[in-house]
Amino acid sequence: MGKKDASSIENRVYLFESLASSYVAAASEVLGSEDPEARERARRVLAELAFVSCVVADTEDLSPEEVRERVLSSPPARPPVREKPPAPPRPGRKRDR
Repeated sequence: MGKKDASSIENRVYLFESLASSYVAAASEVLGSEDPEARERARRVLAELAFVSCVVADTEDLSPEEVRERVLSSPPARPPVREKPPAPPRPGRKRDR
């Protein structure tokens, strides 16, 4: 790994640590929530912060406007598809064959 690559990784880590620590301090209740959907939303925010950290660190040669455009033009992450399990058969009824 070259010097620029190591520097980029260090910058990614530093930026993410900075951004994430602020978010975690503000959203600690949500991250520890018993509501799985609330926790998932909080984890998605952390993932977006990680993405932004990577884009910013990897585009140090671009102007701030170009970096902003790069971040805003990326497609949003898709939420995971959750499939519902099939409903169990009702008691007392025969299944169709």
